[in-house]
Amino acid sequence: MAKKIFWSDPYCTQLLAQVSKVSGAEIQLDATIFFAFSGGQESDHGTIGGLPVIAARKQERGIIYTLPDDHGFYVGQQVLIEIDWVRRYRLMRLHFAAELVLELFYQTLNGVDKVGAHIAQNKARIDFAWPQSIAPLLPEITQKANQIIADNVPIHTGYDDEENERRYWEIEGFSRVPCGGTHVRSTGEIGPLRLKRENKAKGKERVEIYLLNE
Repeated sequence: MAKKIFWSDPYCTQLLAQVSKVSGAEIQLDATIFFAFSGGQESDHGTIGGLPVIAARKQERGIIYTLPDDHGFYVGQQVLIEIDWVRRYRLMRLHFAAELVLELFYQTLNGVDKVGAHIAQNKARIDFAWPQSIAPLLPEITQKANQIIADNVPIHTGYDDEENERRYWEIEGFSRVPCGGTHVRSTGEIGPLRLKRENKAKGKERVEIYLLNE
């Protein structure tokens, strides 16, 4: 199981690690900063040992990286991991923006259910099972989210259960939420956001989240 530095230091962009397992084009590492798709948040982009990471996926508590077939790495070899920081930072900001908006919906709409989410570099989205249009709520949710962002409050993260890698984020006085993604240190880093409603199907509402500051 790799030590996941993207949790303890999500701002780290380079890391020396050792190859712990090789199976064809797939490798595992003893430590990593390279996030693999989870909870709707897309994987990082970057390189391991100078080679592009084609795919990253979770397997139980490990992470498997797919490299070019001719990578030539061996167990015990030291390699440099480098991630695309511009992409990671936007994913971090949009990820927490989505978490903030989701929690505000939970606090506003009694009984609403999240049925999907996706965090990409250009926008985030959340899908809800809800029988009515959420459009009338968007001005209020947007105002509340942007106020929390403007207040620039600290975002605390940690383990609820370290052995099973169950993590959370918390804003004091607002909420504590289970989450295993990468997070910014404070809400002010997100910058102002904009929400857009999409009606995907009867009984299914989608809110899209956009950052106004690049």
